[in-house]
Amino acid sequence: MFLTISTTGTAERPATDLGFLLHKHPEKAQAFSTSYGTAHVLYPEADAERCTAALLLEVDAVALVRRGKGKGRGGAPDAALAQYVNDRPYAASSLLAVALSGVFSSAMRGVCNARPEAAEQTRPLRIEVPALPARGGPELVRRLFEPLGWAVTVDPVALDAEFPEWGDSRYVRLVLESSELTLAAALRHLYVLLPVLDDAKHYWVAPDEVDKLLRAGEGWLPEHPEQKLITSRYLSRRWSLTRQAMERLELVRLAETDDSEVEEIDNAVEAEAETEEKPTPLAVQRRDAIVAALQASGAARVLDLGCGQGQLVQALLKDPKFTEIVGTDVSMRALTVASRRLKLDRMGERQASRVQLFQSSLAYTDNRLKGYDAAVLSEVIEHLDLPRLPALEYAVFGSARPRTVLVTTPNVEYNVRWESLPAGHVRHGDHRFEWTRAEFRAWAQAVGERHGYGVEFIPVGPDDPEVGPPTQMAIFIQQNATEKEAKAA
Repeated sequence: MFLTISTTGTAERPATDLGFLLHKHPEKAQAFSTSYGTAHVLYPEADAERCTAALLLEVDAVALVRRGKGKGRGGAPDAALAQYVNDRPYAASSLLAVALSGVFSSAMRGVCNARPEAAEQTRPLRIEVPALPARGGPELVRRLFEPLGWAVTVDPVALDAEFPEWGDSRYVRLVLESSELTLAAALRHLYVLLPVLDDAKHYWVAPDEVDKLLRAGEGWLPEHPEQKLITSRYLSRRWSLTRQAMERLELVRLAETDDSEVEEIDNAVEAEAETEEKPTPLAVQRRDAIVAALQASGAARVLDLGCGQGQLVQALLKDPKFTEIVGTDVSMRALTVASRRLKLDRMGERQASRVQLFQSSLAYTDNRLKGYDAAVLSEVIEHLDLPRLPALEYAVFGSARPRTVLVTTPNVEYNVRWESLPAGHVRHGDHRFEWTRAEFRAWAQAVGERHGYGVEFIPVGPDDPEVGPPTQMAIFIQQNATEKEAKAA
């Protein structure tokens, strides 16, 4: 099986930078052993104007059978010949994806010590795969690659050129072209989508394949329109793994859609106001309101549930009254960014003892969340599908049961005041809903009644007399038995 990666260049940015990015010298032909055969890297052309790297994988059919994945589809024990005579040596598949990740591992991670600036640059790329299985046909190939910024040329391969009436085979010749992607992004696209198009994995799909998928799909898979199909096929339709991956992808979108993205809308809207003094962004007003409410509650041990990139945790660390601050998120990427933001690796011992970050999903109960004075759900609930809210409700109010819970969410009524927001649109594409003030109050009061919390509501941002504030906040305070009895009487 075979693919080529080509790029063009100029005197200032020579095409031969491709050799540095791939960590393979253009003047050498190199061979690498894999579990299924030998991978060869060579350069058919290499000069300043144009450079092409080729990856050729020679599959060892005997080794493939011995590893248990060389059988024909269905694995019939009597299909002995099909175990050795098949398309595996010729058609791009998961075997080629494994070779890509092994031979070009540094390039796939975007690491290039010799040309660090080049690794981050987009460049003209042309990728050709002469023989690619495409279960779903050319139309599926386009649906997978075009949303990622590729210009796609896909030509079906005839079963027999001499007998066109026989029709097309399930194989295609694929050419991808783009000038908007980095090499690392292009390699990650191939790593995931080659086995997806073949709809087969030729090695055991273990639970760690979910982590591999999320790493390679970072930055593009959570928003891909064919996310469900990609995830299911990549994980060999193993339902338990697919479900786990889909839940993590859903919550990755939540983690990546934190205050920073909403703040872009806030800043654009605020910039339209004709004031001499620069206004305070709504995201900052929201954090200030949360900190003030926590201070008023007397809380010392605080949970930031769905902490994203750690902006609120950073704000809470500035007040020594908060003796323990825990940030949780389902996304390890978001927690890594939060750790860098907080400079945990350089933080003094006393300060570091006040904060911890760990992975947790709000769709499930977590005993680590029990026993805290307060918990914050800031701009979180609107990213969940409505049928999933009861699970979050029980995990926070029924299981963890902090003394105080703060919940903030957009007020959809205020959207008409934002000229930059088209009519009928929510504030961010990942919002599954945005509630009116009445809807939010009804939900919050019902939650409070079910779990023994009193609720009060506070506006965040300018409180418009007609449509209310841009953000609405509910403060849930746990009632003791005496208070509940008095209320019932």
